[in-house]
Amino acid sequence: MPAVTVSDITVLPRIDIPAGTIGNGSARPVKQILTAPQGFEGEGFPVRRAFAGIDLADLDPFIHLDQMGEVEYAPGEPKGTPWHPHRGFETVTYIIDGIFDHMDNNGGGGTITNGDTQWMTAGAGILHIETPPEHLVMSGGLFHGFQLWVNLPKAQKWAPPAYQDVRAKDVSLLSSHDGGALIRVIAGEVGSHRGPGSTRTPITLIHATIAPGAQLRLPWNKNYNALAYTLNGNGEMGDERASVHSGQMTVFGKGDSIIIRASDKQESRSPQLDVLILGGEPIREPVSWMGPFVMNTKAEVLQAFDDFQKGKLGVIPTVKRLSDLHKIHNTPEGVQESE
Repeated sequence: MPAVTVSDITVLPRIDIPAGTIGNGSARPVKQILTAPQGFEGEGFPVRRAFAGIDLADLDPFIHLDQMGEVEYAPGEPKGTPWHPHRGFETVTYIIDGIFDHMDNNGGGGTITNGDTQWMTAGAGILHIETPPEHLVMSGGLFHGFQLWVNLPKAQKWAPPAYQDVRAKDVSLLSSHDGGALIRVIAGEVGSHRGPGSTRTPITLIHATIAPGAQLRLPWNKNYNALAYTLNGNGEMGDERASVHSGQMTVFGKGDSIIIRASDKQESRSPQLDVLILGGEPIREPVSWMGPFVMNTKAEVLQAFDDFQKGKLGVIPTVKRLSDLHKIHNTPEGVQESE
């Protein structure tokens, strides 16, 4: 699990334990722990549905989270998704191992690999495709990542589609107070430290690696919800020290900080505890969700399907390669030619 690593964690800025938070009940209690079921997405790549069984009220502003892989593909096996539409939310794709190409009908996209994040605002509507590059299909290899769906408030569901790259080199790297955990802040903030991702809906997204026996205590915005997905390894959540293992999602209750501890003993294939930690400010609006559309009412969802069928979300570009699409959209006639 390379993602982003450092050779000397002691040189990183440290997150101090908030004054007065130890022993005063401010740590968020564990509300629920669920094991993510397995399934398949797109053209058949394996996923774990990390939010399965959790009430949408506890997830708000998040809608959906898939762990993609971890899978070792043989030559010819890597798979992606066909062209498909979205409206009303943002997709956040974080690649830990492997490589993925993204292309959309607005000319956005790029190649993301170890530790990179692709942030796509579907807004009023977009068509896109996610595929492994041709050389990876030929060679096979390790693939592991996540895709998170972040809801948009009603006022922003009709925003113009947008795209941003968050490269591994730009992620904010921090250390826990005792140096026992590496914290990668992709978006939002922890204490006074901010990540590079620009979010329309206020959220914090973190990938933390915790050494055996070490404890991570993160200050957490009391107005946000809080969730932690165990990528690999064994650990304990909250002051209760509730046991967790790979593929489990923890939902926390209210409080000012999150406590996660790595078990003293780990398996050789997962020598440390890796956790995806996320939270955001609840939107508290009605959610109507069907397939690739997340709106406020059923009528708006049905309208999205109708708009897609009538071509109002755009048309699929005729090009076959990501590099060709970029060339087209860099010409003055870009949009017309791609259609």
